[in-house]
Amino acid sequence: MVETKSVLFVCTANQCRSPMAEAILRRYLNNMDPNEEWIVESAGTWTQEGFPATPFGVKVMAESGLDTSKHKSQPISNDLLQRFSLILTMESGHKEAIQIEFPHVANRVYLLSEMAGEIVPVLDPIGGTYDEYVQTAKEIDTWIIKGLPKILELI
Repeated sequence: MVETKSVLFVCTANQCRSPMAEAILRRYLNNMDPNEEWIVESAGTWTQEGFPATPFGVKVMAESGLDTSKHKSQPISNDLLQRFSLILTMESGHKEAIQIEFPHVANRVYLLSEMAGEIVPVLDPIGGTYDEYVQTAKEIDTWIIKGLPKILELI
């Protein structure tokens, strides 16, 4: 059953991009209305349960005042996907995989950049430099800011 006002971010391993996006959106939503209960989580298309966010990702988020140090990865599943009114992916391959494997949620799955009217992937910084993680976080933040009106409309 779909929980109201709920967003699930999806990337590959649920250790870099989607935990960042989860933390960033949660901050914006809480700043907009701290009394509203927003459900924001993240998951991976190709992961197992319980992996932490990457050290560079945790550091970049901490420098922005966000804490992802307790994050644990979770794989997408039918039960998980059914709980969310909006599912935002980092790459078109994530979107397509979810839509094919879980067709009953296909109409709720979008590429993050689609919220801003574009089709641009957020590339995976895994194995990259600290500066690449900083750039990824900035890119995610930009897409969330540009797409926030559409996100709010769809949740």
